Amino acid sequence: MLSQSPPLGKLLLEKGLISQEALDRALAEQEKNGELLGRILVRGGVISEDDLLPVLSAQLGIPYVMIKRERVDPKLIEKVPAKYTHHYRFIPLNLEDGTLSIATADPLDLQSLDDLSLFLGLKIKPFLGGEKGIEEGLKRYYGIGAETVEKIIGQEGASSDLALPEIATEDIEDLAQDASIIKFVNQILLEAFRERATDIHIEPFQDELRIRYRIDGILYDANVPPNIKYFHRAIVSRIKIMANLNIAERRLPQDGRVKVKVGQAQLDLRISILPTPFGETVDIRLLSTSNILLGLRKLGLLDKDLSILESVIKRPHGIILVTGPTGSGKTTTLYSCLSKINKSERKIITIEDPIEYQLRGITQIQVLPKIGLTFAQGLRSMLRHDPDIMMVGEIRDFETAEIAIQVALTGHLVFSTVHTNDAGSTVTRLIDMGVEPYLISSSVELIIAQRLVRLCCPYCKEEVVIGEEFIKEPGIEPLLKKGVAWEGRGCERCKFTGYRGRTGIYEFLVVTDPIRDLILRGVPANKIKEEALAQGMRTLRLDGFEKVRLGLTAISEVIRVTQQERAEG
Repeated sequence: MLSQSPPLGKLLLEKGLISQEALDRALAEQEKNGELLGRILVRGGVISEDDLLPVLSAQLGIPYVMIKRERVDPKLIEKVPAKYTHHYRFIPLNLEDGTLSIATADPLDLQSLDDLSLFLGLKIKPFLGGEKGIEEGLKRYYGIGAETVEKIIGQEGASSDLALPEIATEDIEDLAQDASIIKFVNQILLEAFRERATDIHIEPFQDELRIRYRIDGILYDANVPPNIKYFHRAIVSRIKIMANLNIAERRLPQDGRVKVKVGQAQLDLRISILPTPFGETVDIRLLSTSNILLGLRKLGLLDKDLSILESVIKRPHGIILVTGPTGSGKTTTLYSCLSKINKSERKIITIEDPIEYQLRGITQIQVLPKIGLTFAQGLRSMLRHDPDIMMVGEIRDFETAEIAIQVALTGHLVFSTVHTNDAGSTVTRLIDMGVEPYLISSSVELIIAQRLVRLCCPYCKEEVVIGEEFIKEPGIEPLLKKGVAWEGRGCERCKFTGYRGRTGIYEFLVVTDPIRDLILRGVPANKIKEEALAQGMRTLRLDGFEKVRLGLTAISEVIRVTQQERAEG
C-alpha cells in the first residue's frame, strides 16, 4: 500500500476503527521493518481492507473501488496482458478515450504508472484498491497462473512438447519468478490447498483442458487461462516427475504419491493417471499429514451414537463394520476409532489399499495384489504377529470376509468397511458373498452407515422457513416443530456457496440378541431395519434432519446425500 503519513493512524482512531494500543504496536513494527502502516494493520487482523480503503482514500484524495463489486468487461481483460497486471499488481477497470482506469494498491507510485503508460500506449487513471481485492481480481479475471502461462508462451511458443527440467518440488509455496511448468503446477496445487480442496481433476477434451477442484464433496471449475490447453502434456509430465512415474508411458494407467510442503503444513498427494482419447487425465488427492489426529467427537456424532461407539470399541473381540459409498468418510471414522484405542499395551495392525495416513504406534500394511499380497493373505500373516486389534481396509470377497470373521471369533477386535447403501443391507451383502448367517450373527457387533453433508457456512447462515416441498418428508415434522431450518445465503468466505466444511450423518445398527435371531433366520434386510428402528436406531435421513434442527446443515443437503434411502422408502 501507499507510504503512510502519521495522520492515517489518527484518522483511524477518530473513526473508532482501531485502538491506541493496536496503533502503537503497528507503529513499533513499522519502525523495525519499514513496512507500510495500512499493510501492517490489515495483516494483523486489526482492520479489514474494506474499512481501511475509505479512510485511506480520504487521506490521499484519490477515489477508491471495491474490486469484488466491480464487473470488468471481458474484452478489456483481453486487451491488457496478464504479464503487466501481475507485475504491476493492478486490475483494469475501464477504457475510454485513450485513458485506462485501473485499481492499484499504490496509486502514488508514479514510476510504475509511467512505465505502464509507456508499455500500453495509454493514459493511466489510478484508483485506490486493496491488495487482497487485487489478488482475488487477478484470479477471477485472468485465471490461476495466467502470467506464468503467458511468459511460457512468449519464451517457448505454444508447444505441447515443452521441455521440462527434472527438478523435485518440495515447497510449493516457493513460487520463483521464472516462467515454467513447475511454477504453474505449484500454483494449481497451492490454490487447491487454500481453497480446502480434497481433489484436483485435470481433464483433457477436444478443444480445452479443464481443471476442477472438489471442495466439500462438490466439483468446481478452476479459473485457468484458455491457453493452458497447449501445455497439457507438459503439465502431466511434470506431475509424473514429481511422483516418480514413467513420463514416456502414455497408454497405461499409473499411480504414484509425492509429499509437498505448504508453509508449516505437509501434504501427501496421491496421484492417479488414466489414458483417454484426448490425452491423459489426472486426479490428485490432497491429504494433509499435519491434521490427521481426529477425535471421535469431531466426526459429528450425536451423544447417543458417540456413547454406543465408545462402548463397542472397548470390547475385546468382534467385528465393527462401516459402510457407505466412496468418499463418505469411512476411513476417517476407522482411523478415529483406532486413535482412540491406540494404547501402548495393545498391538494394532492394519492392511489397507491405499494407506491414506501414517498412524503413530500402529503397524500398517499396503495391499500389493501384483505380488499376491491381498487383504486375505495379509490377514493370515497379521495373525502371526500377535495382534489385539486389526483393521481390514475393505471386505470385498468371501475369502476376506471368512478370515475376518474367524479372527473375530478367536478373540480379536476387527474393523473393516463394506460397500452397501445402509446398515441393514450389510448383512445381506455378506450372505451374498457366501458367509453363513450363524457366523455373521456371532461375530458382528456394530454396523455403521454414513454419509458426508456440507455444513452451513457459519459466517452467513440464517434461519429460513421450511419449504412446502419438504413438509411431507417422513420424520421431518417432529424434528422441526418450529417450521424453521437453516441455510447459508453465500458470502466471500464460502465462495458464495452457502457451505463451508463437512460433517457426517450416521445410522448405527447395534447387533442385539433380537437382531442376531433375525440374521440366523435369514430374513430380508428391510426386516432387520424395522427391528433396529423399533430399538431406537435413527436412519441416515433422520440423523441428518437432527443436524438441520441443530443449525449445522440444510434440508436440501440432507436429501441430496440420502436419495437412495428416499427411493427405498
